[in-house]
Amino acid sequence: MSSSVTGADAASAPSLSSATAVPRRRVIMASLVGTTIEFYDFYVYATAAVAVFPALFFTGQDETAKLLASMATFAAAFVARPIGSVIFGHYGDRIGRKATLIGALLTMGVATFLIGLLPTYYSIGLWAPLILTILRFCQGLGLGGEWSGAALLATEYAEEGKRARAAMWPQLGAPFGFILANGFFLVLTLVMGFVSVAEQGTDHPFLTWGWRIPFLASVVMVVLGLWVRFRLEETPVFRQALEQGQKVKTPLTEVFRTSWLQIVQGTFIMLATYVLFYLMTAWILSYGIGKPENGGLGIPYREFLVLQLLAVLLFAAMVPVSGRLADKYGRRSSQLVITAAILGFGLLFGTLMNPASVGTGEDVSLVRVLVFLAVGMTLMGLTFGSMSAILPELFPTNVRYTGSGVAYNVSSILGAAITPYVAVYLNAEHGVGAVGLYLAFGAVLTLVALWFSPETKDVDMTSVGTRR
Repeated sequence: MSSSVTGADAASAPSLSSATAVPRRRVIMASLVGTTIEFYDFYVYATAAVAVFPALFFTGQDETAKLLASMATFAAAFVARPIGSVIFGHYGDRIGRKATLIGALLTMGVATFLIGLLPTYYSIGLWAPLILTILRFCQGLGLGGEWSGAALLATEYAEEGKRARAAMWPQLGAPFGFILANGFFLVLTLVMGFVSVAEQGTDHPFLTWGWRIPFLASVVMVVLGLWVRFRLEETPVFRQALEQGQKVKTPLTEVFRTSWLQIVQGTFIMLATYVLFYLMTAWILSYGIGKPENGGLGIPYREFLVLQLLAVLLFAAMVPVSGRLADKYGRRSSQLVITAAILGFGLLFGTLMNPASVGTGEDVSLVRVLVFLAVGMTLMGLTFGSMSAILPELFPTNVRYTGSGVAYNVSSILGAAITPYVAVYLNAEHGVGAVGLYLAFGAVLTLVALWFSPETKDVDMTSVGTRR
């Protein structure tokens, strides 16, 4: 396929400048609201997987074993995400970004709502964790199709030279969704007086029905997201590709035939970002509130949620900074520096968060824990903010939805699916320093991928064919 447009094709193509007459705020809302809802749904589960599900959906006396079982269901979504990226990517590259994003949002929303209705192990036995895992899998399908589509909305509408700044809007959905999900849980535990399962047992109202409210409430947000997206028009870049007859029959086959190297590069470029984020959200919650005798710090659940929410504000603040750095200095250069900082942060885990130095229970230093969380979330915002520009820019228009989605979500298996599980094991067997080494190893792999990847700051987003 040709990588440029000439002659009659160019004459018949719609003008990008005229197509971009769609109000910018509508594009921003469509990409931001959608990802916020999707990540809210995702993090509601992540929080419950640590604080609720081990007590209600899994049996046994070994607390670590129940936590590991709950983390295994958490990981099911990451197995589903590449499948979701293939399914939704196929339709996103065939029929358009808008309709596909509506389907992804509905998939996630229905699954999340049904989790809120699910009976526990004490009501239906082994069917409870089985159905929970299936619904978690469906959540993964939805998120697998959501991110790349939202990123394409932002980048394919963006002005030249400002793509990374435009692409930061869907990235803000991650911290916003986290704040909404964990803030909801924090308010519920305060209102209902819930402290912990160990102190109050499984008969507490929060564990009887209160935990369901954040899942059920997601339906309101889904309706809002659908309303915003139904009002959106197709992106000008995709419309131009359709006018030029550049649509491919099987995007998955085409992307692996023409852009397999870019898939590998994108997968490992995202790796350190994923490892860092799921250490700083899912695993750190289990470590922070875990009993000291089980290798945790013994911080009360509500207190730790407050610390996390404060730190996530820095995550959100650094996302636009990341976009500006990527537009000014280039995607590759800025990410090399940020990933090197993540490597150093990983090597300091043992020093910063060792129970012997930070304390446990009533003696824990909350200030030191907050500093640790703040550094991690600052780095997270800096690395994550420009990813929705970097990955789409690696691929040509006619396979961009599929290619960026596959890279993003295959990376989720390597960097996110197993991270909380492996981190729980490493901490139990070797201490928190080993968890940091795991992050450092992921950062090294990302540095290698970045070093051998091209700078994409000035690529033509309207091109089709193989992206070199």
